Amino acid sequence: MVKCLKTVKTKIGEYLVREDLSYTDTDEWIQVTGDVAVIGITDYAQKKLRHIVNVELPELGRELRKGEVVATLESVKAIADVYSPFDGVVVEVNEELKSYPDAINRDPYGRGWIVKLRITGALPKLMNSEEYLEYIKKREGVG
Repeated sequence: MVKCLKTVKTKIGEYLVREDLSYTDTDEWIQVTGDVAVIGITDYAQKKLRHIVNVELPELGRELRKGEVVATLESVKAIADVYSPFDGVVVEVNEELKSYPDAINRDPYGRGWIVKLRITGALPKLMNSEEYLEYIKKREGVG
């Protein structure tokens, strides 16, 4: 499957955005298939964090409400939370991140996925790739 990528260049960096995903204003990407969503952080977010050295993952079966912390990322620069974009139940976590947390840096839209949630609530309005690109530009003072 070909993944279409768009690039946004700012004064301080270049960020990739996949066209086939949805995005939140807290820099999570979401890919929904049926009633299960894969969630990770965007290229923009991982570049802001820099080198990720630890990931705290949720327990399987954990019920989450929209806006709750689903995972915590520790980098050499900062600690950041990953938020649930909707109500859901954790059905799978990316176990590889326990040994290789930098997979998020190397491949944020692929091997760096964080969690899979079974959606139990309504899906909120999420940004598409064009809206997310504009959101990054606005935050970075471009355009």
